[in-house]
Amino acid sequence: MEQEKESARGLAQMEGYLLWNAEIEEARRQARRFTDSLPWLTTAQRDDVERIYVADRVEVCRQTLTRIAGRAVELRGEYTARYDRLRARCVALSVLTVGAAAGTCAAFALIGR
Repeated sequence: MEQEKESARGLAQMEGYLLWNAEIEEARRQARRFTDSLPWLTTAQRDDVERIYVADRVEVCRQTLTRIAGRAVELRGEYTARYDRLRARCVALSVLTVGAAAGTCAAFALIGR
């Protein structure tokens, strides 16, 4: 069981790594496409613009992912609390139902004597 959790964690980390690298590569492609539309830039200027563009895009992605991860943690807590309340209600209802059924059976048994 622990080994499965460790494997799942490793796969999730690898997936995150690959997705992040794909995002960085996409930012580089978009930066190149942007600088290609500015033919008057020198090579040094083009490199600077691309570097700044990629850095800005990576920072925006990082902030977005941080917000999403934080919200996911909040939602997990909310749903766990709701699940716990629902489970408690179901258990209470089950106990009441069993108690009522047992009481009814006992009443019929007493009446039937």
